[in-house]
Amino acid sequence: MKIASAPQDRSAGRILAIASGKGGVGKTMLSIGMARAFSQMGERCLLMDGDLGMANIDVQLGLQPNSDISSVINGRVAIADAVCPAMGGASQKGGFDVISGRSGSGALANLAGPGLTKLATGVAALSLSYDRAILDLAAGADRATIRLALTADDVVIVLNDEPTSLTDAYAFVKTLRLHDDGASPLVVINNAPDMSAANEAFSAFRKTCEAFLSFTPTLAGIIRRDPTVPAAIRSQTAVSLRAPQCDAAKDIQSLAGSLARGKQAA
Repeated sequence: MKIASAPQDRSAGRILAIASGKGGVGKTMLSIGMARAFSQMGERCLLMDGDLGMANIDVQLGLQPNSDISSVINGRVAIADAVCPAMGGASQKGGFDVISGRSGSGALANLAGPGLTKLATGVAALSLSYDRAILDLAAGADRATIRLALTADDVVIVLNDEPTSLTDAYAFVKTLRLHDDGASPLVVINNAPDMSAANEAFSAFRKTCEAFLSFTPTLAGIIRRDPTVPAAIRSQTAVSLRAPQCDAAKDIQSLAGSLARGKQAA
């Protein structure tokens, strides 16, 4: 699925894009949790805030980076120089590197053309230095979001059991497959009140995709509703760092393990 080129002297780390049809489904929390989970498994991991309109990874991690995506796009710094460490950085188990967006700014929401191509190519090139790069995409299916999703090897669409989440996730998948008819995004049900509700939500989503897109999505994982999650967000840390044995942390670790095994089998 990756369309940006990279040097051939080293295999690039796998790029995982995490998307959602609508905001508020816990996509950024999951992105942070996945970065930490992959790191705990021994992978050097990079997390990039791909929400070019309203970035917030730096806020959720309590970071104050010297540079961000806007500096890269404006040509003030190279993309590698916008990297900052989180939880000890990618060289530490449980830590990872971050490229932040511009918190609270919509200035880059309509990025297109050469700037967007430069960013996508830079991400592909930077992935050579990591075992895995995670793109926390903006909610929705605008041009920049779809372009960055197409840069990835794997795409996860995050949804919950709300009707608007299901319909907006379908719109994202439809748009992505219009650009790449072989795209097969994986589904994660987040904030599930119970397994029955999660499976019902996935079943409804799967049936819609099969009926209108002739595409059968795969359920990659279910993240259970957990009171530790909002507490971790308030304390600006990953849920697994605040409470390693909580349900959500265990589910995220299981999801990362499943995706890592998929990489090895590919």
